[in-house]
Amino acid sequence: MNLFAEIRTLVTDSLTALVAEGALPSGLDFAAVAVEPPRDPSHGDMATNAAMVLAKPAGMQPRAIAEALAAKLSLDARVTGVEVAGPGFLNLRLAANVWQGVVKAALTEGLEFGRSMMGGGRKVNVEFVSANPTGPMHVGHVRGAVVGDALARLLDFAGWNVTREYYINDGGAQVDVLARSAYERYREANGLEPEIREGLYPGDYLIPVGEALKAKYGASLLDKGEEVWLADIREIASELMMDEIRGDLAALNVKMDVYSSEKALYGTGQIEAAIQALRDMGLIYEGTLEPPKGKTLDDWEPRVQTLFRSTAHGDDVDRPVMKSDGAWTYFAPDIAYHYNKVQRGFDELIDIFGADHGGYVKRMKAAVSALSGGKVPLDIKLVQLVKLYKNGEPFKMSKRAGTFVTLRDVVEQAGADVTRFMMLTRKNDVTLDFDFAKVLEQSKDNPVFYVQYANARINSVLRKSREAGIDCGDAALAKADLAILSHPAEIQMAQKLAEWPRLVEIAAKGNEPHRIAFYLYELASEFHALWNKGNDDPSLRFVQDGNAATSAAKIALARATGVVISAGLGILGVTPVEEMR
Repeated sequence: MNLFAEIRTLVTDSLTALVAEGALPSGLDFAAVAVEPPRDPSHGDMATNAAMVLAKPAGMQPRAIAEALAAKLSLDARVTGVEVAGPGFLNLRLAANVWQGVVKAALTEGLEFGRSMMGGGRKVNVEFVSANPTGPMHVGHVRGAVVGDALARLLDFAGWNVTREYYINDGGAQVDVLARSAYERYREANGLEPEIREGLYPGDYLIPVGEALKAKYGASLLDKGEEVWLADIREIASELMMDEIRGDLAALNVKMDVYSSEKALYGTGQIEAAIQALRDMGLIYEGTLEPPKGKTLDDWEPRVQTLFRSTAHGDDVDRPVMKSDGAWTYFAPDIAYHYNKVQRGFDELIDIFGADHGGYVKRMKAAVSALSGGKVPLDIKLVQLVKLYKNGEPFKMSKRAGTFVTLRDVVEQAGADVTRFMMLTRKNDVTLDFDFAKVLEQSKDNPVFYVQYANARINSVLRKSREAGIDCGDAALAKADLAILSHPAEIQMAQKLAEWPRLVEIAAKGNEPHRIAFYLYELASEFHALWNKGNDDPSLRFVQDGNAATSAAKIALARATGVVISAGLGILGVTPVEEMR
């Protein structure tokens, strides 16, 4: 049930009737007609912009359209009042039984309440994390992993066919650095002093890798040149690091569907095929680029390179794909990788990048636009930094990692559920402050506690009700006399529940999973407010002693709220708690 969609259908059906009657001209497009909560709740329950967006194409005054539409809408039994506001906005008031019906729908549909088919089964690839396999995941990866996984869950809930993908950046020079660093730990495992010179990875996490290499090779690689061991150690070390990364993701309750390797693109013709596809479109040429900003001709040496005419697809400048020495640029395998995703038949692509990849957005979108003939949209979400604190002080770095705080550090201190929720309390492109003391405190200022506390309170109501002999099964509660829920505070609670299906679609349309966390906090606030009102007004308490029928209706409202909280937490990848300890 999506009440806002139902009332929008009522509005568009009424507009269609006005067209049939000749009150409106034919051929009007209703796509921009919206029904949403009014900015000021005192104005009504819902508002529509229909008259405002149709006035110009209809060649009519918006107020004239609004008055004609109001007359039609007032004929529907669900509508108890229609008011034309300002130049032509329409504010609607709905009957109490409409909101009571939302409670019944939530109980009847359970965790499916709010699920949408907006995605229509379209195939979407969500690529996220994609860290270099050179060490354990750090706190920056935590946020990208949570945003990507929550977005994948959201899109699945809204009707897309989702694939979660990790692109292993194992084709660059950084994996050679990993191999050299692991070799020093191999020397250490053989009783020698490691030479962790500048430029190598210093973290203790490579000590087990060195021991694994000793177990495999003994002392046979000691004092041998790189040409003997680099390729083998590179492969072994990167595989062991990927095993660790998979464990890191599992600790955060993230599971990928596909792991793709950058290294697998080299020597297989895939890069060449992607560049040739662009060449066949006339988008590859030999040329020189203008000096970068801040450079002058005196300190800039133009070189002939192989360039992708990315400006033909919205980029600011054309981009090199091959250097003057014939080596591929970093951009070339990324083009090939995205070409591979297009060829796999995805209808939409989403990349979750770190904030330092902002310069990649336009060029990557240009490449996908060209290679898909403009048919496959690519949305790139940049995830800003996480600043760690403990009691207001910056959190110290991890000795094990050497230079950064690891994902495991965060999860071990705060827990996976708290970490996941808190990483979604800000939009992805805004820096997030994560204070270990504050995220664990039990207060209204801690959103994850406040939401979980609401769920725990709901479960306490259900436990006490069962002890009192009340059937609290969803099917039984759905049959309760919900007309009893007539107090303005109860109607307001049901109205907040009614926003859930609409919110899911808005969040999915914008690829914005943080909206789910925001909504859950608002929903929990409404529930706690209703609970507190019951302390002052006994008639609002969920269990009414000696009155089973009234109790059942009020418990139904609490349970419906719990259903939505559980569904929302499921999208965030957070386990609902039934009891606060």
